[in-house]
Amino acid sequence: MDSKIVITCACTGAETTKDQNPALPTTPEEIADAAYEAWLAGASILHLHVRDQNGKPTQDVQVFRRTIELIRQKCNMVVEISTGGAVGDTADERLRPLVELEPEMASLDCGTVNFGDDYIVNTLPVMRRFAEEFRGHGVQPTLECFDLGHIYASRILIKEGLLTPPFHYGLVMNVPGAVPYTAENLEVFKKALPEGAYFTVMGIGKSSLPAQYGAIATNGWMRVGFEDNVYFAKGVLAKSNAELVERAATLAKIAGLSIATSDDVRSILDLRG
Repeated sequence: MDSKIVITCACTGAETTKDQNPALPTTPEEIADAAYEAWLAGASILHLHVRDQNGKPTQDVQVFRRTIELIRQKCNMVVEISTGGAVGDTADERLRPLVELEPEMASLDCGTVNFGDDYIVNTLPVMRRFAEEFRGHGVQPTLECFDLGHIYASRILIKEGLLTPPFHYGLVMNVPGAVPYTAENLEVFKKALPEGAYFTVMGIGKSSLPAQYGAIATNGWMRVGFEDNVYFAKGVLAKSNAELVERAATLAKIAGLSIATSDDVRSILDLRG
């Protein structure tokens, strides 16, 4: 994998709205179409949030199920569901789709963090419970870390035997109230990771493009999509998630990297498939 890079597309998220970008996919059909277009452009993983009929974030299992079914009709993209949910969701609500659907991958938040004027709570007991559910259902976690301390919290779970290799981290940077994206901060995060861990760099808002360069420079993976950033350039809305994926793939190829397929991801992270 040294010559390959993995691109994740987070096409919807829980907080982005159509007012911010009218092209935001929110229905199962729109999300499936966006996932397929992103897959064709080079994304091998879809980070999946879903919305209800009013466009509001939901952890409804049936909406997740329907969306995944539609994606599966179009392509073999790895689907990573969110167990972070939206601000205010309970642990039970966040876990339900993982328990009932047993996806190949899912996100596991590794600590409490400011989220703009709100906050997301993940205590160590909550993290232990989530890790046990991931292990019991055979789901590969992406260990999402919004601050440096989250990486060290994840290492507690590793020491306790609740997490086992291969480890995949999602380094989420530039969330308002959390750690900003800088090349120096990314390097500090990388040095704190367990030896041999894979990591995806996620730059929120205006840091999205610099974070893609940072991922290439540090041998990491990239995430793009409307969950993280709705703009293609300053003041210019992206036409689609696929447009953002295509640019990320182009940058990787210019750097001499090839784009990992979904089956490459299944192999390296030992997914069920």
